[in-house]
Amino acid sequence: MDITIGASFLPHDDPEASLAFYRDVLGFEVRGDVGRGSARRITVGPAGPAGTSVVLRPAGEDPELLLATPDLDAVFERLQDRAEVIQEPIEQPYGMRDCAFLDPAGNVIRVQELR
Repeated sequence: MDITIGASFLPHDDPEASLAFYRDVLGFEVRGDVGRGSARRITVGPAGPAGTSVVLRPAGEDPELLLATPDLDAVFERLQDRAEVIQEPIEQPYGMRDCAFLDPAGNVIRVQELR
């Protein structure tokens, strides 16, 4: 299987402080910033071509790992009998095709198709 890590999700309790650290200290570029106040989700990553991202999101949200693959159907075929499926491959309204499973501890593993 050709799978990479698409994004890591880290909690924040102060979006401005987290943004300042990742942008100003680490030099990451801001790839997205949605929401308001403490409910903001900020996506950052190393400058240059989009690769792995870090999504800073409000503390208390369920953990999630976002993986990426060029062949979502092949990954789904291989995993569907080995992990609990919580979402079969679908085209999301925001233009991404993905599916989701649970790991043995109940964490959401979302797999998106690279385009």
